[in-house]
Amino acid sequence: MIELILYTRNDCELCREMEETIAAELPRFDARIQRIEIDGDPVLEARFGVEVPVLFVNDRKAFKYRCAPSELRKRLAREARG
Repeated sequence: MIELILYTRNDCELCREMEETIAAELPRFDARIQRIEIDGDPVLEARFGVEVPVLFVNDRKAFKYRCAPSELRKRLAREARG
């Protein structure tokens, strides 16, 4: 199982775009996603600031701000071959 964690902010257009990309690609893989909104969490706000969205794949930072569907597919395929 591939584990994805997406750090986002409320009212973030880039975050919505990345969520849509992930939602379109995720069904092709044995993967699950956890979405974490950083607003209101001082530790996460200090860690990420305005540098969201950030997507971690199996505990490694994979994408920041944007991810093209083809790049996400390649990354998830690599993880699936593991």
